[in-house]
Amino acid sequence: MKWTKSLIQTLREDPGDAEIDSHKLMVRAGLMKKLAGGLYTYLPLGMRALNKVQRRVREEMDRAGALEIVMPILQPAELWKTSGRWESMGPGMFRVKDRAQHDYAMSPTAEETVTEVVKGIVSSYRQLPVTVYQIQWKFRDEIRPRFGLMRSKEFLMKDAYSFDTSLEAADASYMAMFDAYRRVFARCGLKAYPVEADTGDIGGKFSHEFHVLADAGEDGIAFCDGCGYAANLEKAERRVAARDDAPCGEMETVPTPGAKTIDEVSKFMGVPGSAFVKSLVYVADGRPVMVCVPGDRDVNEVKLRHFLDAKKVELADYDTVLAATGANAGSVGPVGPADATLRIVADQELRGARGCITGANRDDHHIRNVDLDRDTAIKAGDYADLVVVRDGDICAKCGKPLVIKRGIEVGHVFKLGTKYTDAFRAVYKNDSLEEKTMVMGCYGIGVSRTVQAVIEQSHDRDGIVWPASVAPYQVCICLLDPDRAEVAGVADELESALESAGVDVIVDDRSERPGVKFKDADLIGFPVRVVVGAKGLEKGGVEVKLRREDKSKTRVVPPADAVAAITELLAGC
Repeated sequence: MKWTKSLIQTLREDPGDAEIDSHKLMVRAGLMKKLAGGLYTYLPLGMRALNKVQRRVREEMDRAGALEIVMPILQPAELWKTSGRWESMGPGMFRVKDRAQHDYAMSPTAEETVTEVVKGIVSSYRQLPVTVYQIQWKFRDEIRPRFGLMRSKEFLMKDAYSFDTSLEAADASYMAMFDAYRRVFARCGLKAYPVEADTGDIGGKFSHEFHVLADAGEDGIAFCDGCGYAANLEKAERRVAARDDAPCGEMETVPTPGAKTIDEVSKFMGVPGSAFVKSLVYVADGRPVMVCVPGDRDVNEVKLRHFLDAKKVELADYDTVLAATGANAGSVGPVGPADATLRIVADQELRGARGCITGANRDDHHIRNVDLDRDTAIKAGDYADLVVVRDGDICAKCGKPLVIKRGIEVGHVFKLGTKYTDAFRAVYKNDSLEEKTMVMGCYGIGVSRTVQAVIEQSHDRDGIVWPASVAPYQVCICLLDPDRAEVAGVADELESALESAGVDVIVDDRSERPGVKFKDADLIGFPVRVVVGAKGLEKGGVEVKLRREDKSKTRVVPPADAVAAITELLAGC
């Protein structure tokens, strides 16, 4: 491919709306162009990288025995109503009507559709197990699209779905996909870490996310170097030591005028935030509940939802807080709320806590010397791990300290069980002709996000540093004297020989200064740069350089030996 015949536009300045390096570089290097918030056009270079990631995904899905299908993007609302997700998915799902006023969803995922499809095909245990997958566009109405392809309204996703005869058989399908994911990300040049995760709106009992570590990652991940435990912060657990607080005196109500937050009350009373019990009122499936955590910790709403076995948990509004406690937010606490039937739950670290400071359920007042066992209605069964894990917390598995890092989620695997097959009555007949419900798993890879994750993990001050497996072109031949026939002839011969060897090549044949060509080659990040010019050829060679090596490290090789030298370098990147 000749540069002058391609559609490549590179930029010297960062786009004004880009916040992270990979987003800036994808636009500057001409991989994509913004159309509107969360919507991008993939330009030829971007499409080549996207197609290469798809190729790696397909190869590993096929290797694992999955069968490729393609399902419609438009999905009838009836399917989503059958599963109960038409309401629970909320405003994040794009909904449209046809001319007959029938409701449809623009696919954010495809559990409902695939279950409806498979139940109409599979009738016998002899047809199971089966795993199907598709690479298809998905749509989610993000509140705040950001970070380019990391959080966009339209994205390319590989979603796979397994159907099995039992939970034990489903475990084997899950591990087959788990292992395939490891291979996919390794072949894309990514270091991706599997971590335990919450199942969220997808459902099921167990899941792993695959994360690429990056400072720009939106997700926090807790790692334990002692036992290898890893989980995202929605899921991560910690161990707490039993308290041995000294007995405290009688409760004392203290005026705290104008102090609402823990920081404000802490400053007013001259004690650290850890001395407080932070109390917040939530509504869980329509019923208020008070949640108490140490004053220097944050409530983990995912853990809270699971502990309460609730479908929906959200902070209570002003009127609900006032009715439940008798005070406004900032002055509420577990001692004598206005609603004596209000359920109060607390983080496990507060079990046995004495001498605490809490809100007094009276505006601008707090109580000191609170003994939670003595002075509140919190029951033994109302304590659980309800806070967000932080750096230095103790691993629940082995007792070593946890370390918090940032990650970009590129894949997610779920053990769904029978959530969808029960709803759709997806059954098969066993060898005794008894009807049994199929057991499902689902597995997603963000294909477009993976492209950007590669860049976020592999770049430097000059631009992208592509691994050879997914680079738009593996070799860029910088032709320095395009008007000289003998020099252009060498570049053409080298291009042809490399392509015959299975190498993707682009020849920069523009009438530009060498510095411009070198800067663009570095910005786009071609793994190998080859310089073909009159001066070099007069000295008997072409210059070959790896993108990831120092600028000063180049190799000069005779044109006849260039293909062998280049393919050897590519094998290592």
